[in-house]
Amino acid sequence: MPIRVFVTSGTTVDCKPGEKLIDGIDALALLADRGYDVNSIIELARSMGMEIVIPPKKNRTVQRDYDKALYKLRHLVENPFLAAVQIRCIAIWLNIY
Repeated sequence: MPIRVFVTSGTTVDCKPGEKLIDGIDALALLADRGYDVNSIIELARSMGMEIVIPPKKNRTVQRDYDKALYKLRHLVENPFLAAVQIRCIAIWLNIY
């Protein structure tokens, strides 16, 4: 269930709002794509007791293991959000308010 959303410009890298997204959240795991694989987010999530379920960037010298089965569930949040954005875009294009 989405709890917090930040919409940024298209040129903003994913990790910029990452710490704000998880700060104060009580969760067992942090599921995110490679864009969130930065030390500050990983350290914050670990300090909050979260399991890190983020594929490591390919340029990391030490590749971190992650739960690949749990990572596949990430689409359950992304798909509904994407669908809501697409519906809103259609409404704008059709000039429906």
